[in-house]
Amino acid sequence: MSRFNGKTVLVTGGSSGIGLATAQAFAAQGAKVIITGRDSATLAKAQDVLGADALVLQSDAGSKAAAKQLASTLRERGITLDAVFLNAGTARFASLEGADESLWDLIFDVNVKGPFFTVQALRPLLNHGAAIVLNGSINAHIGMPNSSIYAASKAALISFAKTLSAELVGDGIRVNVVSPGPISTPLYGKLGVLAEQLSEVAASIQAQVPLKRFGTPEEVASAVTYLAAPESAFIVGTELIIDGGMSQL
Repeated sequence: MSRFNGKTVLVTGGSSGIGLATAQAFAAQGAKVIITGRDSATLAKAQDVLGADALVLQSDAGSKAAAKQLASTLRERGITLDAVFLNAGTARFASLEGADESLWDLIFDVNVKGPFFTVQALRPLLNHGAAIVLNGSINAHIGMPNSSIYAASKAALISFAKTLSAELVGDGIRVNVVSPGPISTPLYGKLGVLAEQLSEVAASIQAQVPLKRFGTPEEVASAVTYLAAPESAFIVGTELIIDGGMSQL
């Protein structure tokens, strides 16, 4: 398939998990792919996977200054964008009593402030007809204990899909959001859960999914590429839930 031939796509947090799978999907369909990430070692591995044609950039997804620098780097290279997948995010769970201000700041910096100011910085580089896809979560829709801050950050992204669409639609730019449920990615190893508890947590989550399995990064990638492709041109400000029925049934 070559529906992204001649197109340039940026994937933030593109060095592993859903981000890397989506970057691979875009590349396989003809796109020139740019990815960002914070960890240099993980980025180097992603470069090996994506090949020399991919542009790999180190960038802090939770920093407004980093977003401006990213835009400046692309501008200096003469790059404009046809699609952006704002995938970079962080997940940390804590109870009401156990949450502190540093946890709030971390989650909202990476999951809310970063995406907003990245769109702001990249706006002059977006071609007419460009698509922006945000990575939300079904946690915005379900009352999972200990997820209050994380869920609120993802609810903000779902709101961005509507409000930013309203601002940008006149320029032919669409904004939509994918909201995955439990997906098999390295993120589950970063939840702040002790290693010996992780398998128990995973089994508990899987039992709540009607399909009785975790989703795959490739399944989310298929949804993202669809929302970025011409065939979804009439879809604006919409959320696509990918959760095996977990929040629906």
